[in-house]
Amino acid sequence: MQTAQSLAQMCGLPRLEARMLLEHVLQESREWLLAHDTDPVSAEQAASFLTLAAQRRQGTPMAYLVGVREFMGHRFEVSPEVLIPRPETELLVELVLRSCLGLKRPRILDLGTGSGAIAVSIALERPDAEVVASDQSVAAITVAQRNAHAFGAKVQFWQGNWYEALPLEGQFDVIVSNPPYIAADDVHLAQGDLRFEPKDALTEHGDGLSAFRIIAAGAMLRLARTGVIWLEHGFAQGPAVTQILESNGFENVQTLPDLAGLPRVTGGALRNL
Repeated sequence: MQTAQSLAQMCGLPRLEARMLLEHVLQESREWLLAHDTDPVSAEQAASFLTLAAQRRQGTPMAYLVGVREFMGHRFEVSPEVLIPRPETELLVELVLRSCLGLKRPRILDLGTGSGAIAVSIALERPDAEVVASDQSVAAITVAQRNAHAFGAKVQFWQGNWYEALPLEGQFDVIVSNPPYIAADDVHLAQGDLRFEPKDALTEHGDGLSAFRIIAAGAMLRLARTGVIWLEHGFAQGPAVTQILESNGFENVQTLPDLAGLPRVTGGALRNL
């Protein structure tokens, strides 16, 4: 009869990863595992654990194996149909919240919402806000809706490509997006976690800037007169995204670094004509 301890020792994974998989399979806490690591594990549980361990050794992201990823202090459901939320993207949420200071019932649009991590996090911090989110993927919208329901967050979800998903009426105080920004020929698409994530959430199959052009061009019709935009991008794309925003009617454009000090988010205010 296998035990949690023996499974962890034989699976070929680092101790932390083995523990995370055991917590998931056994549906128990870390504290419980520490106290019961020599308890017998059922054959079904052992088989499930070893299957997941094999997938992890092949590179499958841990978030997809356990079905959750922490973001802004909350555990979001994720699946292979959505991008895995990353710590650097928390900067987007913080900038949106900062932009909404002093605004009563701000209207916020999250384009390409994926798991809904950005939109739901904003809605939880500003329950008075009207948060709207869109995504072209039906599967992604389904995951995002489940996350919003799980946290009791008030978010309107629309399925469709960028602005095309939205009703014609209504303007927003803030537009935010973490769009596909990896160039189609970037070697990183074949490395690490990116191998397993949905390609359409990583790349628009061009130069990595097409999504920014679409978002910036449509923003003038969707933003209020004092509206602002915040866009996540690759660390070398700041100048290009700045140029795209400025050529589409934005001013006071700035690029801000992520937690690692890399240029990660660029935004600006709509130029009042």
